[in-house]
Amino acid sequence: MRFERRHAVLLLAVAAWTVLSFGNFAMNLYGAWSAGEDRATSYWVAHTILIVVNMVIAVLLGSLGWRAWRATGRRAGRTPVDA
Repeated sequence: MRFERRHAVLLLAVAAWTVLSFGNFAMNLYGAWSAGEDRATSYWVAHTILIVVNMVIAVLLGSLGWRAWRATGRRAGRTPVDA
């Protein structure tokens, strides 16, 4: 399968959405913890692991999307910009 720009855009959008939604979830979780919400330790651990795993997935998808974006630019005859 060859990546096209639309695939790159989709991957980047999913990565951005994941960072935004789980970033918000992390802030809400921290707010509940700092307010002294009474929950079992397993609740805090499980949700923290969920946030970390999803952030790692977002980084991987974002990296793949960025590489696909750059690769499709080269195929179209555009000169890539080195960062």
